[in-house]
Amino acid sequence: MKANSTAIEVRQRAGETEKMTVNVGVVDLGHVDLLVQEGFYSNRSDLVRTALRNQLALHADVVKQAVARRTLTVGLLHYSRSDLEAVLAAGQRLQVQVVGLARIADDVSPELALATIESVLVLGALQASPAVRRALFDRIH
Repeated sequence: MKANSTAIEVRQRAGETEKMTVNVGVVDLGHVDLLVQEGFYSNRSDLVRTALRNQLALHADVVKQAVARRTLTVGLLHYSRSDLEAVLAAGQRLQVQVVGLARIADDVSPELALATIESVLVLGALQASPAVRRALFDRIH
């Protein structure tokens, strides 16, 4: 059950990105720097983002099939305190499965999260208070 949670497909905007570290060999790095110097990309990050988008586009069908098979929410999934209180009142528990961003509101207590969230699988990022993260630690996969 997803209660009255909000699922929104989102596009990344400045300030809504996650940092990813990539280790590359020195020759590949030299080639990247050469392409930047030649004006093909504005910087190293621009090249990496472009390459990443190209690979995701190449595998888009596989991603769509996996999302459908695994019943994942794509985009932003937000749970407010009232969403989780409704889940609790209904005597149900959530299996949160998201490709993108899962957000648990700051006013959700660790006790409410434990009582309503059975498991969390986030392929992307999870935003929750430190106390809720600690409470759900063994349920996050």
